[in-house]
Amino acid sequence: MVDYSKWKDIEISDDEDDIHPNIDTPSLFRWRHQARLERMAEFQQDKDECIRLCSETERKVSDLKDKIKYAESNSDMNMDELIAELKKLEEEDKKLQQKKNDILKKEKLMPWNVDTISKEGFTKTVLNKSMPPKKEELTEEEKAERQTKFNKENEKLLKKFGMFQKYEDSKNFLREHPHLACEETANYLVLWCISLEVEEKHQLMEHVAHQCICMQFILELARHLSVDPRSCINSFFSRIQMADAEYKDAFNAELESFKERVRERAKARIQKLIEEAEEEERQKRLGPGGLDPIEVMESLPETLQKCFETKDIELLQKTIAAMPEDEARYHISRCIDSGLWIPDAKKAEQEAAEAEQAASNES
Repeated sequence: MVDYSKWKDIEISDDEDDIHPNIDTPSLFRWRHQARLERMAEFQQDKDECIRLCSETERKVSDLKDKIKYAESNSDMNMDELIAELKKLEEEDKKLQQKKNDILKKEKLMPWNVDTISKEGFTKTVLNKSMPPKKEELTEEEKAERQTKFNKENEKLLKKFGMFQKYEDSKNFLREHPHLACEETANYLVLWCISLEVEEKHQLMEHVAHQCICMQFILELARHLSVDPRSCINSFFSRIQMADAEYKDAFNAELESFKERVRERAKARIQKLIEEAEEEERQKRLGPGGLDPIEVMESLPETLQKCFETKDIELLQKTIAAMPEDEARYHISRCIDSGLWIPDAKKAEQEAAEAEQAASNES
């Protein structure tokens, strides 16, 4: 009879999948995959080092025993020192052997993952010209179009799934709408989380983030088993509902990490919006020569700044007259280009009034 117990502890791994650059979803798997590979490399390094030390210590013990045998027939050698050194080495060897056994035991109990579960036996390639292109082969524009179309057709369902609180409700909903078990759903939930955080709806963001990670785990499981994500809906929810401590710890760790990344993305988006608003405001206040009046004002000498702040024309004329001609011409030119100084103010006012009157007559 086949023993299937060894398949119970398979570590959910990840894959490196490229999607639209505006979607943060794949980084969740890439970062986890990289961290797991680093842990495996570190464990292997510790294991190799321990085995090396065990072999070296065993060799030293063997050499020392030979020395003791030789010393028994040679009165010139100090037996007590050799015996004391042997006991020390044997004690050290005992500790190393225990450490080696612990490492081997730990390795045996480690859950399998995509990098350790199997090796390729043979490969087979089947060409079918009628098959549509895989998502990885789509251009960025095609991916964006597919995502937009999916969002438009399923937005109500996606919103509803994002609001479920119980695993059983989520499972039943996905079984009723299995087409939602796809990467587009995860992408939608990621962007929704970021938008909620930007709107400072923190609790709702955390709730939707939980649903997003559920979908991520379903997709991840499907990739590693090379099956359709729809076939993994029951498998994922059954395991997460069994309250497997190790599995739930991994799930919660991913959830917290994801929420932190959402907060960082939201901060970056808010900062970008602020910068865009400031730039828009700056563009609105640019003078006829394309200079910012605030920047020009801050660059003027204090004496000229005082003239503009007090709107004292006479003082301005005296200050300009007291300056070197080149310096005065430079500052006045910048003031005109920024709109701080209008050479013929009365004419400008008259033209503005005429334009306003003309617009009023047309309306």
